[in-house]
Amino acid sequence: MRRSGAETGTSVSPGGGARTPSSPVAESPVPAPAPWRSLAWLAGRECLRVSRLWTQTMLAPVVSSVLFILVFGLSLSGRISGIAGVPYDVFIVGGLAAMAMAQAAYSNNSSSIFQARSDRYIHDVLSAPMHPWQMNLGLSVGGAYRALVIGAAVMAIAIPLTGASVERPLALIAAALLLVVGFGALGTVIGIYAETFDHHTFVNNIVILPLTFVGGVFYSIDSLPTPWEQISHLNPIFYMVNSVRYGFLGASDVSVVLSFAVTIAFALVTVAWSQHLFATGKRLKA
Repeated sequence: MRRSGAETGTSVSPGGGARTPSSPVAESPVPAPAPWRSLAWLAGRECLRVSRLWTQTMLAPVVSSVLFILVFGLSLSGRISGIAGVPYDVFIVGGLAAMAMAQAAYSNNSSSIFQARSDRYIHDVLSAPMHPWQMNLGLSVGGAYRALVIGAAVMAIAIPLTGASVERPLALIAAALLLVVGFGALGTVIGIYAETFDHHTFVNNIVILPLTFVGGVFYSIDSLPTPWEQISHLNPIFYMVNSVRYGFLGASDVSVVLSFAVTIAFALVTVAWSQHLFATGKRLKA
């Protein structure tokens, strides 16, 4: 006797042929796309590189910043009446945190890229199944991780020492992220162009560090004579320091909009520059 498809557990196609049983089949998990797996591995490697040397990469900058607070802040706060109604030791905290984060983001990315080029490890990264922007991002995550940890640690120690408080937390987070991204991308660019290890340290010691010190970390530009006050406005780091200080104190030497505009512009220019180098492969494949 001929049985129907319903009785045999099979489905019948419109043309009369029997189909395969319609029982559900267990689906295997879909692996993450190769570019994203490679990006996660590269970012994890850079963060692990920072964490393994934490006494050098994170502890030392935090100790240096705290010493600045102790020496310049607490020891001089009794002799300096304050700046813009803010105690001197509280005033310098935001600038010191900005300086520490900027140097950490720049130094980490420049040294990481330069070492990858010197050891030919960068060729493995370039041959990985990743887009150029993913390579750039993966190699930059370590610098951002290092800088943000340092900034958070400096503030966590400075707040109880000075009795300060964060007045604009969202503005502080935004300013810190923009600062870290901008200087991290600058470090990537210098790391690509550097021919020797001294080249990227030269930029840090001769350009970034002096501009940071004259960028209003330890003083308000309102206390400067007229010519020097006007010259300070030409220093882009001055606006970045003030964007972080605004998030910390709720006050700034210049317009907050202008400070954030300069900080955003700096981040966009350096990120676009570094991305162009990865997209074209200039000096990376040499």
